[in-house]
Amino acid sequence: MLASLAGSSLKQYDVCLKKWFLFCKVNNFDIYEASVPTVIKFLTQIYESGAKYATINSYRSALSLILGQDLGNNDCIKRFCKGIFRLRPPLPKYDTTWDVSVVLNFLATLYPNESQNLDKLSKKLATLLALTTAHRVQTLSKINIDNIEIFATKVSIKIPDLIKTSRPGAAQPELILPFFRERPEICPVSALGCFLELTKDLRKTKNLFISINKPHKSVTSQTLSRWIKSILGTCGIDVTTFSAHSTRHASTSKAYKTGVNLDLIRKTAGWSNYSTFARFYNRNVNEIDKQDDSFARGVLLND
Repeated sequence: MLASLAGSSLKQYDVCLKKWFLFCKVNNFDIYEASVPTVIKFLTQIYESGAKYATINSYRSALSLILGQDLGNNDCIKRFCKGIFRLRPPLPKYDTTWDVSVVLNFLATLYPNESQNLDKLSKKLATLLALTTAHRVQTLSKINIDNIEIFATKVSIKIPDLIKTSRPGAAQPELILPFFRERPEICPVSALGCFLELTKDLRKTKNLFISINKPHKSVTSQTLSRWIKSILGTCGIDVTTFSAHSTRHASTSKAYKTGVNLDLIRKTAGWSNYSTFARFYNRNVNEIDKQDDSFARGVLLND
């Protein structure tokens, strides 16, 4: 049962269950046998401490693990959570996003790729992949060089490992990178090829991204996030507001602006429906049938 949860979910639920344990201990309640009014009293306490709707909903899910799924379907609990939604409606993290062309123009200065050191080329490639695939850094951290296939017009990278969006019946992501010959200085395939050549004698792992310093082991998603934020900060983007994850907002908004088919945007980013893009990712920028690499091309093209 624990294996059914992602590691991030376990950490998230752990916070709730510890607070639930203390709440029950103080009030002399059985942590495994609680009435609906008791649960509402606990959630009200969490709400009054300043928690928002997403936190309350997460707590409801965590409590369902030990109190049974009927908890989440209880009319009183559902009505309570709807009230929280109205009182503290969830808001997207970003109202606007940054201009992708600013970052691409900076990455273009890190050229020729062959003359860049490992530090600069690693950060350039990570940022290019984040923009042209619209995937999380978690996905990028799981790229295995054995799963990279080169074709005449594109490169395909399959991700067989479980990621945040993995679920039964859903296809695992496939990252598509075009040969962007219009601007070779920001061509993701060119950067990838040079990176593989530079690291072939350094790597001790099959993972694509390795640490800049010895012993050049696989890097975590947190390291990739730092690399991308470093690039964003150099470009003058406010990294106190925008994280590495904002590349998904910026790239999908840019692709939509350049006319990329909505269904392709949804499929590329790994969303199950259009509402996710409309609610959380389609942002104004400050200042049809297509080929598989149309998303990446839409991001890389000049406005």
